[in-house]
This record gives sequence, C-alpha cells and structure tokens, in this order.
Amino acid sequence: MNHSQKMLRDNALKGKTIVVTGGGSGLGKSMATYFLELGANVVITSRNLEKLQNTAKEMEAATGGKVLSVACDVRNYDEVEAMVKASVAEFGQVDVLLNNAAGNFISPTERLSANAFDTIIDIVLKGSKNCTLAFGKHWIDKKETNKTVVNIVTTYAWTGSAYVVPSATAKAGVLAMTRSLAVEWAKYGIRHHAIAPGPFPTKGAWDRLLPGDLKEKFDLAKKVPLKRVGDHQELANLAAYLVSDFAQYLNGEVITIDGGEWLKGAGQFNLLEMVTPEMWDMLEMMIKANKK
Repeated sequence: MNHSQKMLRDNALKGKTIVVTGGGSGLGKSMATYFLELGANVVITSRNLEKLQNTAKEMEAATGGKVLSVACDVRNYDEVEAMVKASVAEFGQVDVLLNNAAGNFISPTERLSANAFDTIIDIVLKGSKNCTLAFGKHWIDKKETNKTVVNIVTTYAWTGSAYVVPSATAKAGVLAMTRSLAVEWAKYGIRHHAIAPGPFPTKGAWDRLLPGDLKEKFDLAKKVPLKRVGDHQELANLAAYLVSDFAQYLNGEVITIDGGEWLKGAGQFNLLEMVTPEMWDMLEMMIKANKK
C-alpha cells in the first residue's frame, strides 16, 4: 500500500450530497471526484459555468456519479442563496459544505492596492462566511441534522506568512469561524472541521504563486521533512473521512497535512525575502499575464 491509494470502503458516502466550492479544478476537483467514487452526489461551483460543465462531464464519465454545476460567485450572498436552492432542488437536501474556493498571489504587501487586498479577503473569508451562513440557516430552519462543514485553510493561518498577507489574514478568519461555530452550532447537529494542507501543487494556483523558474529556485519540497509535496489523493482521503459518518465525534479541529512543513519553518512563503525588487517587477508582469 502507498500514499496515493484510496482509503475508504466502497459506498462510504452513499446517500450524501456534497457541495464543493471552487470544485471545477485543482484540489477541489480531486476531492469532489473521490466523493463521487464513494457514492456521493456532488455540486461543484465557481464563476465559470462552461468550465464547470466540462469538468462535471469528465467526472461523471470517470465515476458514474451525478454532478450538478452551479455558477456562483461566493462573494455575492444572493448568488450563494440561489446556489443553495438549486442544490436542494436537484438532490432534495445537502449534507456537506466544503469551502474550498480561494484566491492568492505573492506580492510585497506595500505593493498591493486596497482593491487587491480586498479581492482575496472577499473570496476566502467573505465567501466562506456567505456559504456557511446560507447553508447553516437552511439546515437550522429545516431542522436538518448530521450536517458537516469543512473549510480548507492553510498552516500559515496560525503562523502568518510574509508575501501572502491577504491570504494569511483571510484564512486566519476562516479558522476562527470554524472553531467558533463548532461550538455554537453543535446543538443543531452541524459539525465544523478544517484542513490545513501544505504544498499540494496544482497548475493554476502554483503558476500564479510561483511563476516562471521560481518553482525551481524555491523548491517547496525541500522545506518538507518528508522531502516531497503532497499527492492529491492524500488530501482527498482525509476530506472524505471528515465528511463521512466515521468522523461524527470530530468537531472543531484543524488537521494539518503537510509532511511536517510548518513545524520545520513557519511561513510557507517567507523564503521570498530573497527576491530582489527587480525580480518582483518581472514576477508581477508574469502573474498578470497568467491571470489574463
């Protein structure tokens, strides 16, 4: 057996409906695919409906499961409420919310505009709040129990990290919300968990965070005591356990899955102190080009 194998037994999530924000690509797609393989119905959301629909077809063909694609900007509460209604209309109920939608980029903080800072706060913190509030209100109003919210945070949510200050700020807020609501909403049968992944490379996110040859110059695997980055299946295994009924006595914890990286050196992006101002100029142009 190796770390890339699948963990839970067949049909471990059968009968559950799971909403994955930011589920059209990257880690969200990997987790959603495994949920489908374990028998769950899945709703994936992002702003790009065409991309979602293509991803949904791919996932359904690979797993035989059922996927609903819903265009939703998590920064807009009205759109989130519409997404909740669409999910319930399609599957009857929703059992799990996985707040995975995120945004991030590297930059010296003094170079950031107020709008750039707000963009990350709005996607990560406000978006997670919007989805958690909308689904929580729905479940409480309908008196539905045995519900789960899983938030994807980061290890620098508690350590902080230079050069990704908006993300660190937002993720710290999401972590505080996780622990707070784990206590407050337990009486309604709603559990809250968080996962703090270390380096799990995805093309889109890592091209923005480490553009050009930065991936070679700042090899994050070298910061990990296990001397490797994470495999997507490892994260999917953990997420599947947390949303399953096997985790019913787990509530309010943040589980780190990073090979010991944060213990070795806090602040995933602190090494960027070695980047010169001239290199930052070049990196900003590359990041903007990737974004377009």
